[in-house]
Amino acid sequence: MAPTLCAACKTQRALIKRPKNHHRLCKSCFISVFEDEVHHTITSSKLFFPGEKVAIGASGGKDSTVLASVLKTLNERHKYGLDLVLLSIDEGIKGYRDDSLETVKRNATQYDMPLKIVGYDELYGWTMDQVVETIGKKGNCTYCGVFRRQALDRGAKMLGIKHVVTGHNADDVAETVMMNLLRGDLARLSRSTSIVTGDSNSDVKRSKPLKYAYEKEIVLYAHHKKLDYFSTECIYSPEAFRGSARGLIKNLERVRPTAILDIVRSGEDMARLVPVNTTKSCACNGEAAPVVVVAEEDGVGGCGSANGRSSGGEMADMEKQLRQNEAAQGLEVDISAEQPPRIPKSKANAVTLPIRSNGIAAKVLGKQTLGTCERCGYMSSQAICQACMLLEGLNKNRPQIQI
Repeated sequence: MAPTLCAACKTQRALIKRPKNHHRLCKSCFISVFEDEVHHTITSSKLFFPGEKVAIGASGGKDSTVLASVLKTLNERHKYGLDLVLLSIDEGIKGYRDDSLETVKRNATQYDMPLKIVGYDELYGWTMDQVVETIGKKGNCTYCGVFRRQALDRGAKMLGIKHVVTGHNADDVAETVMMNLLRGDLARLSRSTSIVTGDSNSDVKRSKPLKYAYEKEIVLYAHHKKLDYFSTECIYSPEAFRGSARGLIKNLERVRPTAILDIVRSGEDMARLVPVNTTKSCACNGEAAPVVVVAEEDGVGGCGSANGRSSGGEMADMEKQLRQNEAAQGLEVDISAEQPPRIPKSKANAVTLPIRSNGIAAKVLGKQTLGTCERCGYMSSQAICQACMLLEGLNKNRPQIQI
């Protein structure tokens, strides 16, 4: 049988089947298409301005490594005029973060970018090893996520930078949307789906240039560009609620490849219905993407390489999953076509169902008023920020040193 030709160039042999839409592309066309899509996200949402100094949140994992590589390429190709810096957080996890930081250091040399490393011990007086030793493994990701978000902002302030980009991808955003829906927490939809968080009043603005990029395609890009990245699961990463949302989304993706982007777009649409929301998706109509002010976000992910979930066998797992996708295409059913005709009921027999409200009137969500933490000065909607509250509990439980 003759080899399948690339759907884009029509000349080279197709080597890659895109997880996003199943288009068959050659290596060079896939890399070009991936970079063009990220460029479209950046320009349509007006994420940067010429001369801006931008910190790339670098963990050494595939997402942040691909983000650094793509931004360097696009910055040179399209003359963004950005001053790019790598900013890495050392949580203090021996056997995990110390190894991934070696990858970040190599990336800094490979991409010719300055590197700043900020440690939990420097900022909080605690490492994650010490935190886990004190509280155990249950709930430790809450501490790490809160500390890591604040550490990125503090690290950026040390460098005099007001814009941090992170490697959050479409899978991450879809997982967060699903978690918020399953918890009934619509108030968080606006900030979890927004491509930009923070505004002129915030110390640091954040953005997600890879928001519409599939995790599988990020792995493919890293593989075919032969990028140097670290892929080991965090030793403290537990089986959390996010894992359940992730499994549900992966099952949907097997039947419908566009499920991830469908969930992201649905989350964006639903977020517009939330009273305090001003978010918008990719600003393809030429308007700048609005930003969402976030005081203390629990984040799309907090601990290192791909939120501590990368197991290192991405390529083999992906090929297996793509074969399953092909076999499952025939199982997809249009449920709208299968519904039986509706039988109208007379008004006399109609029953009005009560609205479930637990006896409490519907609450209109109020807009958060941002201030600063009384203890550390970090932006917070409360008098004391979440990080300081967590530190207070840790310090109370710190073992006393006998002299």
